[in-house]
Amino acid sequence: MPAFSRQRAGGVFIVIKGPDRGETVSISDQPVYFGSAPACEMVLTDKTVSRRHLLAVPSGPNVILKDQGSTNGSYVQGSRFKEITIGYGAEFKVGRTVIKYLPEEEVVEPQPSEESSFGQLIGSSTKMRQLFNLLQDVAQTDATVLIEGETGTGKELIAEEIHNHSSRRDGPFVVFDCGSVPRELIESALFGHVKGSFTGAVTDRRGAFAEADGGTIFLDEIGEMLLDLQPSLLRVLDKRAVRRVGSNTYEKVDVRVVAATNRDLRAEVAAKRFREDLYYRLAVIRVSVPPLRERGGDIPVLVEHFMRQFTPEGRQLSISPEDMARLQRHSWPGNVRELRNVIERACLLSQGGMLNLDDAFTEEIAPALGIRTDLPFKEAKGQLVEHFEREYIVDLMRRHKMNLSAAAREAQIDRKHLRELIRKYDLDPRKQDD
Repeated sequence: MPAFSRQRAGGVFIVIKGPDRGETVSISDQPVYFGSAPACEMVLTDKTVSRRHLLAVPSGPNVILKDQGSTNGSYVQGSRFKEITIGYGAEFKVGRTVIKYLPEEEVVEPQPSEESSFGQLIGSSTKMRQLFNLLQDVAQTDATVLIEGETGTGKELIAEEIHNHSSRRDGPFVVFDCGSVPRELIESALFGHVKGSFTGAVTDRRGAFAEADGGTIFLDEIGEMLLDLQPSLLRVLDKRAVRRVGSNTYEKVDVRVVAATNRDLRAEVAAKRFREDLYYRLAVIRVSVPPLRERGGDIPVLVEHFMRQFTPEGRQLSISPEDMARLQRHSWPGNVRELRNVIERACLLSQGGMLNLDDAFTEEIAPALGIRTDLPFKEAKGQLVEHFEREYIVDLMRRHKMNLSAAAREAQIDRKHLRELIRKYDLDPRKQDD
């Protein structure tokens, strides 16, 4: 998957079902006709399609579909329409033909920046300097950005620097963690509520979107948002307006949206755990942050930076070439955050003039259960729970020879929940011995 990509203006229609399956036509600033007539931009051989069946008119990132008085009609989700606005990921049916509207993505290959930093971000590797150049350009727009990367790679810092280098820098920068808010409170926390809208709503509340008005909202861990809550976020992105819980009116918000995830959202879309249309609305510009193990050349620069930051006042510390090499050999599963924690501990524990890694560096001293004490509590707990669930389900299903009912009875969990866990981790215990 490319490190950087962006959506071009307009989009592409692709036939996904019918005699013309695989046919495509692009739309940018001019309308597109669908029908059996040779003059149409997309000519369909489906005999249930009229000569001029449907017209698509561009409208920003969306398109307006207008049925042209066809004999057999045009449909979205089984409902016949005369005119409807659709976005990326939508499917519609003309005759027996099903067509999907998708963005046209292009790979971006920015030139490396001449600078080895971008605000608080530091790195001299080609990948990071390419990222700095891209962020400089992206910051000048209001395009929605999706940042993908492993835990600890600095996704929040990237979002903050996009904000700091934009025309919105004097406005608020609001961080909202989609994975830490209880399900029953997330709509209130994001969009606000009015007094009396639910038990405990004793006063009106502005949500995170309203608080970010005039600035940037950073939706961290967007991949953790539950599927049934995603349509509410999609509506806000489409309307650029929020409706508080308990209210009947929408309030306009002027907000730039940056989202981040440590999941592969394309895989989540394929597994039906994340809405395809929401993914396309978020990934107008997609940035993939390289893990620290792929940019070992940045480690000396980062180590020097953290040593300057954490060395006690009045002292000077150096690091030996052997210890620097040791740091560069480490796989850094916790990425820059883990390196930062190691150097901070080493600076505080060192007695002489040399950095002492022995008491701070825990590359071979992981606790018996694999608990990562160098990570925030929520992330360490999440990793441990995922490891337990995966190992438990694999062994359970192997012993019961993939018999879902028998396995659910022994585990004393609902069959539906067990099936969801198997899908969540893409597990087939029969493959584990391959």
